[in-house]
Amino acid sequence: MSLAGQSQAQSANPLEQLRQHSTVVADTGDIDSVARLQPTDATTNPSLVLAAAANPAYAALIDAARQVAARDGASAAVESLIVDFGRRILEHVPRWVSTEVDARLSFDTAATVAQARRLIARYEAGGTGRERVLIKIAATWEGIRAASVLEAEGIRCNLTLIFSAVQAAACADAGVTLISPFVGRILDWHKARDTDADFSGDQDPGVRSVRGIAAHYRQRGAATLVMGASFRNTDQIRALAGCDLLTISPALLDELASQDAPVGRAIDAVDTPLPSLPVWISETAFRYLLNDDAMASDRLADGIRRFAADQARLEALLSA
Repeated sequence: MSLAGQSQAQSANPLEQLRQHSTVVADTGDIDSVARLQPTDATTNPSLVLAAAANPAYAALIDAARQVAARDGASAAVESLIVDFGRRILEHVPRWVSTEVDARLSFDTAATVAQARRLIARYEAGGTGRERVLIKIAATWEGIRAASVLEAEGIRCNLTLIFSAVQAAACADAGVTLISPFVGRILDWHKARDTDADFSGDQDPGVRSVRGIAAHYRQRGAATLVMGASFRNTDQIRALAGCDLLTISPALLDELASQDAPVGRAIDAVDTPLPSLPVWISETAFRYLLNDDAMASDRLADGIRRFAADQARLEALLSA
């Protein structure tokens, strides 16, 4: 880096420094926060949209979705609402918004593909091309198979609720665009079971998981991008500077921007590859290895239940 570049980097706040190492993504359904923070991409899920729906500023979007519910049913209304939020968010980001399929379809490949196609059709009917959208799908075996079908149709996918090596490897096999390993939820699981352990810095199991996935992808030359997600604090974010993408809540983005300590590239300095995995993961191996990982199988099931519950709450809100 030139002297001028070094001086510029030193004068930037930590959030701007992070942008030099990783693509910053806003993890929110709040359109005003996206406009203020100016991320490259944004991610949403039913929980985030449900939280945003309580904001009076979005009453018009809720009213429009309720009209859809009266005409076409609650499920169609949720599809309409999340696409409306996505389209509004895309006015403030230059690249992608992630829009999630119904988590209750996580074990149904055909239904996941069908809903993903409907979501893309809604975007395209409103003038938004599919190249601006990532369809977000839980990384079950059935979800990964659905993503493989969709990617072949030019529908990019974000495989979410990633907690294990085998999920990451299977997603790369399927050629998905992007995966979202959940840093904070991994840490939560370990902290609940070992309250005396030191999980700070490089000992954070969520950070170690993402670093291992990134190293595995580098070793095999995988094109799938890695987006760290579900952060609990800015230390986790700093420890993953250099990851392809990081999706971060507005609260943590603001906290990072207000800090003094500089952010340097971290992830490339650590070589922590995943355990040896075959180049291609069979369904039998996937199911066994995922089941054998108590943390991953527990967190995946819990994440699906949580998203499904918020999906149902959204439907109830729009049907009221």
